[in-house]
Amino acid sequence: MHLTNSSPAITARDRHLLRHAALAVCCAGLFAALAALVQTGWGPLARFDRELTDDLHRYAADHTVWTASVQMFSDIGGTITMRSVLGIVALWLWLIGARTLAGWVAAQTLIGWGGQWVLKLSFGRHRPAFSDPVAHADGPAFPSGHAMASVITCAVLVGLLWPRARRAGRTTACTTAALTVLTIGGSRVFLGVHWTTDVLAGWLAAGIVLGAVTVLVELARPGALARDFRRVDWRTRPRVQRVLVSSARPPRDTDPSDDPAEDLPDARSDDAPPAASADPAADPVPDRPDGLLR
Repeated sequence: MHLTNSSPAITARDRHLLRHAALAVCCAGLFAALAALVQTGWGPLARFDRELTDDLHRYAADHTVWTASVQMFSDIGGTITMRSVLGIVALWLWLIGARTLAGWVAAQTLIGWGGQWVLKLSFGRHRPAFSDPVAHADGPAFPSGHAMASVITCAVLVGLLWPRARRAGRTTACTTAALTVLTIGGSRVFLGVHWTTDVLAGWLAAGIVLGAVTVLVELARPGALARDFRRVDWRTRPRVQRVLVSSARPPRDTDPSDDPAEDLPDARSDDAPPAASADPAADPVPDRPDGLLR
C-alpha cells in the first residue's frame, strides 16, 4: 500500500495571496495596537511624542534655512503629488492594455485617499500646537496622509519596476523608495504638523491598503495581475529586442529540438509579437514571473 499526498501543491499565485494577506493582517494588528495606545494616552508613548516634537520644533525655529528646505521637500512629496503620479501611471497602463493592473493602481490611490480620511475623522486627534509654529496643516492628525500616500506610491512604483530590473536595479529602487518614505514622514514631524505616532500609523495604514487591495483584485480576477505584468514587460521591451525574438522563431515544419532559439531566455514561441489589432487588451503576452511587490 502506497501513501500519497493528496493535498494540492501551493502555487505561485497562492504564495502571492498569502504574502499580501499576511501584510494586511499584520499591519492591521499593529495599527490597532498603536491606535489604542494613542487613544488611551499611554504615558510613555505620549511623553515620547511630546518630547521629540518639542525638540525638533526648537531646532526648526532656530534654523530657518534648513526648515524652509524641509518644507519645500514636504510640499513636493505631498498627497496631491503622490496621487497625481499614480493617476498618470494608471492611465498609461490602461492605454497599453494592462487594464487590471491599471485598476489595481487606481484602487490603491482611491482607497488609500478615502481610508485616510475615514481614519482621520474617526480618531479626530489634534495636531501639535505651538505659540510660534514654523508650518501649518489642516484637518485631524492621525494617521499622517503624507506618510500613507508616500508608502503606497513608492510601493506601487517599485512593484511595477521589479520584474524588469536586475538585482542592482531592485536594490537601488528599494533604497530610493525607503529614503523617500522616511524623509517625507520625518519632515512632517520636523515641521511640527504631526506627532511621530501619526507617521507610524500612516505607514501601517498604507500596508493595510496595499495588501488588502491586492488580495481583492487577485480573488476577483485570478491571474490577471500576472498577465498584465507580462504585458507591461512586453510593451516596454526595446523594439530591437522584439525584432530579434521574432526572427528567432523556427518555421512551423522545423523540429523543435533543432531550434537554436532555445538558448535565448526570452525566445519562446509565445513571446512572438502578435499581429496588430485594434484592441491592445487582446494581444498575447509572453510568460514572465510576476514580481508584484516582492
